Amino acid sequence: MHADVLVVGGGTGGVAAALGALRAGRSVILTEEYDWLGGQLTSQAVPPDEHTWIEQFGATASYRRLRDGIRDYYRRSYPLTAEARARRDLNPGAGWVSRLCHEPRVAVAVIDELLAPYRGSGRLRVLQPYRPVAAECDGDRVTSVTLSHRDSGETLVATAPYILDATETGELLPLTGTEYVTGFEAQSDTGEPSAPDTTQPLNMQAVSYCFALDHVDGDHTIDRPESYDFWRAYQPPFWGAPLLSFTAPHPRTLETVTRGFTPNPGDDPAEVIADQRVSGGDMNLWTFRRIAARDNFTPGTYDSDITLVNWPMIDYLEGPVIDVPDAAAHLASAKQLSLSYLYWLQTEAPRPDGGTGFPGLRLRHDVAGSADGLAQAPYIRESRRILAEYTVVEQDLSLDARDGKGAASYRDSVGVGMYRIDLHPSTGGDNYIDVPSSPFEIPLGALLPRRVENLLPAGKNIGTTHITNGCYRLHPVEWNIGEVAGLLAAHCVEQQLTPRAVRDTPEHLETFQRLLTAHGVELRWPDISGY
Repeated sequence: MHADVLVVGGGTGGVAAALGALRAGRSVILTEEYDWLGGQLTSQAVPPDEHTWIEQFGATASYRRLRDGIRDYYRRSYPLTAEARARRDLNPGAGWVSRLCHEPRVAVAVIDELLAPYRGSGRLRVLQPYRPVAAECDGDRVTSVTLSHRDSGETLVATAPYILDATETGELLPLTGTEYVTGFEAQSDTGEPSAPDTTQPLNMQAVSYCFALDHVDGDHTIDRPESYDFWRAYQPPFWGAPLLSFTAPHPRTLETVTRGFTPNPGDDPAEVIADQRVSGGDMNLWTFRRIAARDNFTPGTYDSDITLVNWPMIDYLEGPVIDVPDAAAHLASAKQLSLSYLYWLQTEAPRPDGGTGFPGLRLRHDVAGSADGLAQAPYIRESRRILAEYTVVEQDLSLDARDGKGAASYRDSVGVGMYRIDLHPSTGGDNYIDVPSSPFEIPLGALLPRRVENLLPAGKNIGTTHITNGCYRLHPVEWNIGEVAGLLAAHCVEQQLTPRAVRDTPEHLETFQRLLTAHGVELRWPDISGY
C-alpha cells in the first residue's frame, strides 16, 4: 500500500497528523492497533488535560474544532437540561481536571466525523487494528513499514515518502534504527535542576489502566482479583499510606494528603470551573475526572454520575513497559492493580457514615468499550524520544529557572502549549516532580531526528527530556505536534524539500510558518504568566 504520508498510530497526535496532511491535499494511510481512534482521548479513556486559557487561545484551530464538535455532539444527541444546553462552555462531566470532561465514545464519534469526508473520497485509508512489526531502511531513509493485524496476524507493507511515528511508545524508532532515549537524562547532560546525577534509561513515569464507574443500587462487586493480596499490602516508601487507600502524596507539595470520595454529591455542574492555576481539583476523587454529571441531563437520563478513575492509586510503579523483555507481564500487573483498587473501593474503602465499602460502584464496561471494563489501552505518559536537532530542557520553560522572563522563544516555533511540568511517580522509585512552568513554544528542531531524513515524530516521542515531557505530553500539545508533523510532511512532498531544509533555510522556514498560521496554528503566546 502506498500514500503520500504514512501515519503509524491513530492516537491524539496521529489523528491530528492525518488531518493536517489531508487538509494540505495529500493522500494518507493511518494505522491504529486499538478499536478506537483517539488514543489519550478515547482508548486510554483520559479526559483532556488542558491549560487555563484553552477556551480563549493556546491551541490550534483544528483542536478547537474537535472541542466544539464534542460539545455540539452533546447538544445534538443528548437530552441536556435547558441550562446545560445554553452554556457556551458546556462541561458534560463537570469534572475539575478540565473545562471539557466527556465520555470517550463522544470523542470517537467526533473524530470519525472529522475524518469522514477524506475516507469517503478515498484519500484516507484507515488500517485498524494494525500495529508496526518491522521496517526497511535505505541509508538514512525509511522505505517501508510492515504492519500486522492485531487479531489475525495478517501482514501488510506500507510505503510513503514521509512516515510519521504517532505510536504511544515510539515503536518505529527501534524498528527503523532511529536514535532515541528513554527515562531520565543525567543533569551533567542536560543541566536541568530536576534531573538526577546519572542517566536512568529504565526509570520512566508510571503507566495506568483507567476505568469508568457509576454508583447505583445493588451489589456490583467484582470477583476478587488474583493479585489483590499483593496490592493490598503494597506501600511505596514515599507514599505515606498503602497504595489502596484515599491517601497519596500531593503532587505539588509532596505532603501526604487524604482525598475525599463522595459518589453523586449533588453538586451544581454550573459551579464547577476547572482552573489548574488554583488547584489540581482532586480533593474529591469522584468529581476530579467525572465524565458525565447526571444533573447536566434531563431527570432520569442517568441513574448516576460517571467518573473516570485516573487517580494516583492506580499508577503502576513496579517496572517500565518500554525496552524490557517483561513488558507484557508488567501491563498485566497494571491491570491487576486497577482491578484491585476497584475491589478495595467496593469492599473495604471507608465511607463517610463509618461503614466500609461501596458495593454500589459499578464498572462501566460500555464506557471503556472493553470486555474487562478497563480502558482498551494503558495510559502511557512517557514514550521513547528521538535524539533531536533541538532538545527542550527544563531551563527553557521552568518559572524558577527562567526567573520570571517567560519561556524561551524559538525562531522555529511551530506551535504552543502550556501545563505544569507534571511527572508522576516513576519506576525507579521517584516521587512526583511538579514544577511551575511558563506558556511555551514547540520548536521545529524537536521534531527532527538528527540523522533519519523522512521519519517524523507525531506525539510524545519528540525531542524533550524526561523532565520536559511532563508538560509536552498533554492532549492539546500532542495534537499540535501531530498536526504540524502532518503539515510538514505534506509541505515537503509538495515543495520537494527535506524537513531539515525547511528548518535550516530562513526563507523556507518563514514560508512554512506562514502556512501553519493559515491553518490556524498559533506560534506565539500573548503576554501572560505561567503557574
